[in-house]
Amino acid sequence: MSDQNPVFIPGPTNIPDRLRAAMHMQTRDHRAPDFVETFAPVLEDTKAVFGTKDGKIITFPASGTGGWEAAVCNTLSPGDKVLVARYGMFSHRWIDLCERHGLDVQVIDCAWGAGAPADRFEAELTADAAHAIKAVLVTHNETATGVTSDIGAVRAAMDAAGHPAMMFVDCVSSLASIEFKMDAWGVDIAVSGSQKGFMLATGMAILAVSPKALAAMETAQLPRTFFDFRDMLQANASGGFPYTPPLQLIYGLRESLKMLMEEGLENVYARHFRLAEGVRRAVDAWGLKLVAEHPELYSDTVSAIYVPEGFDSNALTDQAFNAYGVSFGIGLGQMNGKAFRIGHLGSLTDVMVLSGLATIEMAMADLDYPIELGSGVAAAQDYYRQNRTALIKSAA
Repeated sequence: MSDQNPVFIPGPTNIPDRLRAAMHMQTRDHRAPDFVETFAPVLEDTKAVFGTKDGKIITFPASGTGGWEAAVCNTLSPGDKVLVARYGMFSHRWIDLCERHGLDVQVIDCAWGAGAPADRFEAELTADAAHAIKAVLVTHNETATGVTSDIGAVRAAMDAAGHPAMMFVDCVSSLASIEFKMDAWGVDIAVSGSQKGFMLATGMAILAVSPKALAAMETAQLPRTFFDFRDMLQANASGGFPYTPPLQLIYGLRESLKMLMEEGLENVYARHFRLAEGVRRAVDAWGLKLVAEHPELYSDTVSAIYVPEGFDSNALTDQAFNAYGVSFGIGLGQMNGKAFRIGHLGSLTDVMVLSGLATIEMAMADLDYPIELGSGVAAAQDYYRQNRTALIKSAA
């Protein structure tokens, strides 16, 4: 049955049985004392995953897109200028969201496969002598292209320009899988969600908000009701919620945090690198090319892979699903038809990744791709075998 097969999309990710059990619960009273005893520690413990001591954790019943909207509408006013680089589908969607909210969006267009252009951010911020730019928006891990950007370099660029703009970062597909250093990088709002590195069902936006961003909400004029930080923080202060919370996800997040801490965050990040590197060795053995322009940009949570000229990546992902019951990521935006994606984040092991590589190889062979059946699997096997000393207990 197909529901026995893992998915290899970059989210939502596979849900471990331990977390499915944690979310499989009867209705509870979210105003009862025992909920307060659960929720308050969850908010505190989540800080470690974001890499913050100073930030406040704020959650909403929403996907990551709701988190983006909350970040914008709580800190900015109509007509405010924001600076954004477009280098993939999700940076593009953030631009669209800002435009719909009546913001003045200054866009730096980059090639899909490139990362956040720290040098161009610095140039634009240096030129903004009047400090009209109120926020710089950056996608940490661009899921459409398999690119992880250097957020520390963006912060250094902002500091070099001497600019006071806030920095908002989308870390939806990186948090709890790739190390994130909110305080060290000077991030003002980091936006994530429940359905990727936390290995839960979709439905909870999870944000970390700096004191600077919290101060900005006092003068922000964009309308907000459901996503109002003030209402949420006021209710959270006593361990509650301003409206009905997603109880199953909150209890699931409590268990997810336990799993991550049991494995150890450093081990979680090492495991994701290890799994990703096996995939990258397979791609090289197939003679295919990653969308990410150079190794410094390679994502440890998703690999976007160009198909050969004359092939349709959508036909490949359809074949993998229809013939073998396994899902891989389709090409998004400019990558539609040109690239497919292998998600390798969350609850995965070497053996599970090898099963995914074997499946996509069979689908490629079915469609007469110019590959040698088994070559990618063998390359990944060799890497995993030669690096067994790095093998640690997974989150599965």
